[in-house]
Amino acid sequence: MRHFGAKRGFNVGTFSIWHWLIVLLVVIMIFGTKKLRNMGSDLGGAVKGFKDGMKDGKTAEEAAKAEQVADQSAAAASKTTIDVDAKQKA
Repeated sequence: MRHFGAKRGFNVGTFSIWHWLIVLLVVIMIFGTKKLRNMGSDLGGAVKGFKDGMKDGKTAEEAAKAEQVADQSAAAASKTTIDVDAKQKA
């Protein structure tokens, strides 16, 4: 029985590293390095924006929850607080 990794050399999936290097070279020749760099930076910016959006969503929920708890505690404090005027001795 022959295993996929039994071949000599480094394999990525069913193709060797040389196949992937040739594919990379062809892609660079077709698109050019400038266009590939721009696409990479656009993709990186999109991923960063998505991560920031996910973080903002969590903090907005947490802030709303904290505000709700603060309002509830302020309402409970106003019910139990007695307001009096202190008089000074003459």
